[in-house]
Amino acid sequence: MTGAAGYIGYAVGRRLAAAGHDVDGLVRRDAALPDGVRPVRGDLLDPGGLPRGPYDGVCHLAALTRVRESFDAPLRYFTANVQGTVNLLEAVDAPRVVFGSTAAVYGTPELQPIPETEHTAPGSPYGASKLAAEQAVRYHARTGAAGAVVLRTFNVAGSVDGRPDPDGTRLIPKALAVAAGHAPHLEINGDGRAVREYLHVDDLAAAYVLALADVRPGEDRVYNVGSGAGVAVREVVAAVEAVTGRRVPALRRPAAPEAPVLVCDAGAIRAELGWRPERSALPEIIAAAWNALTREDG
Repeated sequence: MTGAAGYIGYAVGRRLAAAGHDVDGLVRRDAALPDGVRPVRGDLLDPGGLPRGPYDGVCHLAALTRVRESFDAPLRYFTANVQGTVNLLEAVDAPRVVFGSTAAVYGTPELQPIPETEHTAPGSPYGASKLAAEQAVRYHARTGAAGAVVLRTFNVAGSVDGRPDPDGTRLIPKALAVAAGHAPHLEINGDGRAVREYLHVDDLAAAYVLALADVRPGEDRVYNVGSGAGVAVREVVAAVEAVTGRRVPALRRPAAPEAPVLVCDAGAIRAELGWRPERSALPEIIAAAWNALTREDG
């Protein structure tokens, strides 16, 4: 698997190992990996140094993921997310591929909750690069060389093994940082009524295990993976205060041009793979993330 040392990749590797898989985790440097995941050195942008296999399957989670940053460095995002994916597909002998994608491929759709059949119209270089990588994976599968499952995720949060989300630009880590005294206040765009959904990282990891076990060569599937439970920004802040017992002062900024609601329709993966989120109630997500943060703080 790629991205094994990352926030989501670590959780996926942990689940794969627990399910009895022998897991190689591609890393560029020394990094903490879950028990049962063997480090394998390599760089997706250096195809000559990638492991060849054969492998029973590959979970591809290595990517650049920050939307705002992608506007400043679009070529870097396309190189990492598209060329890196193509290099992996060309190098690794595996009949099954599970690719980690994003709801950013949809842009700002009017239909809510968002089904997989919704038109894709990414509004950022990040979303566009992930959509292009999706297409590479899916066209590769259609040759019969592999079976592919694309998992489109929305907002992932929570923690496994006490590992906090390292992306401090996301709402829950930002609010928890304020609660922990690492920042004086939380900046909120507009009135805090924008609705998003949140999925525990361990629930997402479980979807990868199910997808890898179910896909067959020549198949080409896309699934949304999310809780489907939308909550407003101000409800997230209130939940952080309730879980931590600490105030989260908020500073309102002008409203940003963003979709008022982005909620996932995950009916397909529920029906076809039997996946269900089990840890994605908002208080449990926040408690796991808070425990990880306070553990890191000592």
